[in-house]
Amino acid sequence: MSNFVNKIDFAVIISAKNANPNGDPLNGNRPRENYDGYGEISDVCIKRKIRNRLQDMGKEIFVQSDERRTDGFRSLKDRADGCAELKKSIKDKEQYAKIACDKWIDVRSFGQVFAFKKGEEDNSVSVGIRGPVSIHSAVSISPIEISSMQITKSVNGETQKDPDKKGSDTMGMKHRIEFGVYVIYGSINTQLATKTGFSEDDSELIKEALITLFENDCSSARPDGSMEVCKLYWWKHNAQMGQYSSAKVHRSLQIVPSVQVPRSINDYNISLETLDELTPEIYDGI
Repeated sequence: MSNFVNKIDFAVIISAKNANPNGDPLNGNRPRENYDGYGEISDVCIKRKIRNRLQDMGKEIFVQSDERRTDGFRSLKDRADGCAELKKSIKDKEQYAKIACDKWIDVRSFGQVFAFKKGEEDNSVSVGIRGPVSIHSAVSISPIEISSMQITKSVNGETQKDPDKKGSDTMGMKHRIEFGVYVIYGSINTQLATKTGFSEDDSELIKEALITLFENDCSSARPDGSMEVCKLYWWKHNAQMGQYSSAKVHRSLQIVPSVQVPRSINDYNISLETLDELTPEIYDGI
């Protein structure tokens, strides 16, 4: 039984400087942007970072990225099959979902679809779980400027017949934005928390993961210090359904650029509309 009884809404203000916050594989890995020129970070990308942070905290994660595997399983099916309790409850969908939620924090937080073929129709798995933590794609406050540079390798990827000749794989492109401020909005639903067993302690772990979102996340596209959590706003309602709709709570946060071309978080005016009996906890990033 979940002890999570108060709806939560949250907003995270993040900044990116000379970084690629989320590359678009359908557009040469350029930073994602919408048709109006505003930058985007997909909800899938954000959940991946939250999972990574929870994994750093020592929590069991079902959807692990390949480079962060801690249990040796190379696929979701293998990981599910590796849980003896799940295999025993394959015929009971409710019990299967309960065991999965109890074992993996990302399953009871975000939900998961377990759809695996076992080779025989009566041994296949098809279980859908809806999680209480919902996260929007992040959108930048101002349009982003994308710059690109051509890069070369100083060594051949493969040995060439002519040792003085460079191979055709020596050229490449890197893309980044000069500066951008993005906002992540999200909510935690009490009804779905009851179904998955998501607890008050789990919500604190999600909060901690959001505050430290870019810790251990550096790469050539996002060097250390290029991505920063500037603020986290955490609204905890005093009722299961919440005193206000999530849309109204999220709209209460106003972020407006104070200059034509912002180059730092200080170039934005951040304000909160007062909501009766609902005051957020405000956290600075690390």
